[in-house]
Amino acid sequence: MPAPVYLDYAATTPVDPRVFEAMRPYWLEDWGNPSSVYAVGRRARRALDSARDRTAQVLNCRANEIIFTGCGSESDNLAIKGSAVALAEQRGWKHVVTSGIEHHAVLHACDWLERHLGFEITRIGVDELGRVDPGVVAEAVRPDTAVVSIMYANNEIGTIEPIAEIARAVKSKNPSTVVHTDAVQAGGLLPLDVQALGVDSLALSGHKFYAPKGVGLLYVRRGTPLVHLLSGGGQERGIRAGTENVAYIVGMTTALELAYAEHDQRVAHVSRLRDRLSSAITSSISGTRLTGHPTQRMPNSASFAIDGADGESLLLNLDQEGIYASSGSACTSGTLEISHVLKALGLPESEARGSLRLTTGVRTTDADIDRLLEILPAIVERVREVTPSLVS
Repeated sequence: MPAPVYLDYAATTPVDPRVFEAMRPYWLEDWGNPSSVYAVGRRARRALDSARDRTAQVLNCRANEIIFTGCGSESDNLAIKGSAVALAEQRGWKHVVTSGIEHHAVLHACDWLERHLGFEITRIGVDELGRVDPGVVAEAVRPDTAVVSIMYANNEIGTIEPIAEIARAVKSKNPSTVVHTDAVQAGGLLPLDVQALGVDSLALSGHKFYAPKGVGLLYVRRGTPLVHLLSGGGQERGIRAGTENVAYIVGMTTALELAYAEHDQRVAHVSRLRDRLSSAITSSISGTRLTGHPTQRMPNSASFAIDGADGESLLLNLDQEGIYASSGSACTSGTLEISHVLKALGLPESEARGSLRLTTGVRTTDADIDRLLEILPAIVERVREVTPSLVS
């Protein structure tokens, strides 16, 4: 069988060898606890401080506005719950605005606030392309709105949201409302200048831009109300207890710097291959449409709704051919559920069940795209034959 073809870079990315080498000393040599006062601890602390400084340069913020976490989900939870609870305590505000297409880290954090602390959650809809209207967000903001959380780019359909415009609209309505964005999918490919974006907090996850899994960060603008979720030591200015994972933090910082140093060439590469996928699949497979915004979308993301084809079956057939992709559907308790994102777009069920997400990366080649395009039409035909009930 030919070498495997990986087309799921939105799910995770391989660690860049240069990132691995940058991490190595903090496992084998300077492995001390960065809170320790002796030499090996001081060296680890210097590496941690340097990583914070370097990360801040990429995000165009102060070093003390960076909090290192374990993942993007933790960052989202800290931002949303931490700011919501802080403003509930300070001002009695218990209202949060979000969208219906957020990652579950955001949706479930809001659900938790609603269920356990009595917050009122306003969930904004999107248009058929997955875009959030800044005006609709502004209309939802009230005098007691503690947090507005809208993602920068959607993980399933790739649509990029007008975050800077949303932030301006929110602040014009209530300057004290905290504006958060889940930028996990955007990391490494979209601009991360937090001053230009106008957000109060921003979440990233290292494994989306060629760093390891298990490390993330949260930018929090100075003066933003925030209470800690983890109790323990005084690490990360007392906001995120737990000994810092120095090796992984160094790796994430290195990966972030490389992503933006090589930004233009990376984006040109992945977007050219994405466009090949989008054009060829929609033209060669009947009953197929691109989901998400046609132009305001992640440069590496091509997502489709294929009428009459079960998404999980597509993935299993592709896997048998050594091609790794993703679907917007999830198998829950033995029942195939349509993705909440595709539901929000208003797609017919026969199309929404046939979702396919293909995302390119720095290692993707034209030969990879050729192989996918060669076998996908036959796979779709085969899957449609065994799922006639889904054909519209």
